[in-house]
Amino acid sequence: MGGLRVDLSGAEIRDVPDGGAGDDCGSPPVYLPRQPPSPPLLALDIGGTLIKLVYTASCGGGGGDAGGGAELRFAKFERRRLQECFEFIRAQGLVRYNGSTMGSSKENITLKATGGGAYKFTEDFREKLGVFLDKVDEMDSVVSGANFLLQNIPGAAFTHMNGKRNSVDISPNNLFPYLLVNIGSGVSILKVTGNRKFERVTGTHIGGGTMFGLAKLLTGCKSYDEFLQLSQKGDNFVLDLIVKDICGELVCQKQGLSTSTLASSFGKVITSKKNLTDYRPEDLASTLLSAFTYNIAQISFLVASILGLKRVFFGGSYIRGHKSTMGNISYAIDFWSQSQMQAVFLQHEGYLGALGALMSYGDPGDKNMNVEKIKQEENIHESAAPIDGTAADDHNDGNIFPYLLVNIGSGVIGNGKFERIIGSHLGGGTILGLARLLTGCSSYDEFLELSQRGNNLAVDLTVGDIYGEHGYPKIGLPASTTAASFGKVSSSRLSEYKVEDLAAALLNSFTYNIGQIAYFVANLSGLKRIFFRGAYVCGHEKTMDKISRSLKSKGEVQTTFLCHEGFLGTLGAFWSYENMGIDGLAAHDVIREVLLGAPYTGQLPSLPLTQQQDNGEDTTVDGELVQLRLANAMLKDEVEQLRRENAELKAKLVKSGEPNTI
Repeated sequence: MGGLRVDLSGAEIRDVPDGGAGDDCGSPPVYLPRQPPSPPLLALDIGGTLIKLVYTASCGGGGGDAGGGAELRFAKFERRRLQECFEFIRAQGLVRYNGSTMGSSKENITLKATGGGAYKFTEDFREKLGVFLDKVDEMDSVVSGANFLLQNIPGAAFTHMNGKRNSVDISPNNLFPYLLVNIGSGVSILKVTGNRKFERVTGTHIGGGTMFGLAKLLTGCKSYDEFLQLSQKGDNFVLDLIVKDICGELVCQKQGLSTSTLASSFGKVITSKKNLTDYRPEDLASTLLSAFTYNIAQISFLVASILGLKRVFFGGSYIRGHKSTMGNISYAIDFWSQSQMQAVFLQHEGYLGALGALMSYGDPGDKNMNVEKIKQEENIHESAAPIDGTAADDHNDGNIFPYLLVNIGSGVIGNGKFERIIGSHLGGGTILGLARLLTGCSSYDEFLELSQRGNNLAVDLTVGDIYGEHGYPKIGLPASTTAASFGKVSSSRLSEYKVEDLAAALLNSFTYNIGQIAYFVANLSGLKRIFFRGAYVCGHEKTMDKISRSLKSKGEVQTTFLCHEGFLGTLGAFWSYENMGIDGLAAHDVIREVLLGAPYTGQLPSLPLTQQQDNGEDTTVDGELVQLRLANAMLKDEVEQLRRENAELKAKLVKSGEPNTI
């Protein structure tokens, strides 16, 4: 490689140059006072959606090696515009000596490259530019690029909270460990523990590729930047269901709930008679942005909590320095962590991979820039225990407590004791809302029927689509793994896609997401049992099967679905009987005999937890009697609730001085 290297001494961010057409004005150049401007260096990160370039260029302070230093400059192109990228590289003269000594033959010229496209487009670069791609591992490059910025560039890290941007001073002695959330077409979450130590703890296929793919279909936008501009002008409350819409303002006040809390993204679409064309593209874009940024932030918070990390750095081309994106992520991390955790962003967040690849030229004389290939884990449960260091207790079949109950995030932790741990706004309402917009279906059963006949791979981007048939074996991702839901969507014409395939992709993405969040919460809480209920899950075999698959964890978590989910809402009535001293209706007995009478696990039909009495007689009749008692209690509870609400409303009217016409 001719001893080519990057000299980082005195590196600092400078103003944006005029530059070429491909320069990214959102990522200012980095001045390298000791870097010779010639020969130029170039490195690329060829991802699933974008091609990112980092290259050195003269900053006008003198030619050759005489002085003046050089600049790191940044440019990006959509991957489908590969030819424009080639033209830019030629115009900037970036392949004359790059990667080889002066006088070497053209056949020996190499460029450092990372990302799946470095494998897929090797022949294109050889044929069009006459260069070879020296491939650098993607995760290694991302971590190397992040460490380069955090350890060498003053002002590279900042927070964005309440519309205000504040620089974060990073001490090299207090940097590690940290969580790095790299958001591209998909999302990779890495725990970085040192200059040469990191592990990919998990990831999610609901990332930038998902959001942009859906944005194309729902808004007709042609570029990600156009989508972001649309979202700035929209109102997500037009389509999103909030707590006030469900409970009413009076109930929210009684329960201490914020009326504006997001309950279900796209939830209002379910009861609306509007078609897709009746909604403004701006409102659709705003809803997509809030839905997915909050989801990524939630997963990041849960992972950081499990690992016991307080500082989370966000990188990736998904962010783009967009204020609403950063604001949503920051608010969510601050809210869920009760201000104990901080979201930090990076100045050149979209170029971490390309920066890391550039640092691999030669030996920069700083071990900070060298990343050792170490063992990496895909599943977070293999690398982290609950924060408090306690493991979940083993329980026999006669004791079902404690367990996690996923009814959009309720956790039961003891006999008659429970607490709501966390919730998610991406649930059944989101699935059906998006399904109505994309497929025109009018019911959840119709949507499920469509999904059975569809192929999600028609629109989902897989690891194989990015890396080829061998996948990404270093981090254990086979070619068939979904990398980005809806990441393969290239056209903004909805009519070009089969509704069955769109339905299948929706079911695949959101059910896996629900399962993943449930697993993280169980891990964080030290629980080994997860029970799922809800009309959007139970009784639908394909939905339950996908959730079960997302929760495969070497038998560490038991996944069960409740067949009597429709009665769960009346459990409080039975607890009130117990509190009144009525015998024979202990809460844990009701849960065991009724709610878990015939749980479905997504495989073979499950046997009841209490299969038979001691005399060997079947308990089915007793179970039916308990169900009838439960149904009767439900009706009584609803009548009593209506009476209370009526009395409260009357009192409110009297207090306001308005005539009582009720």
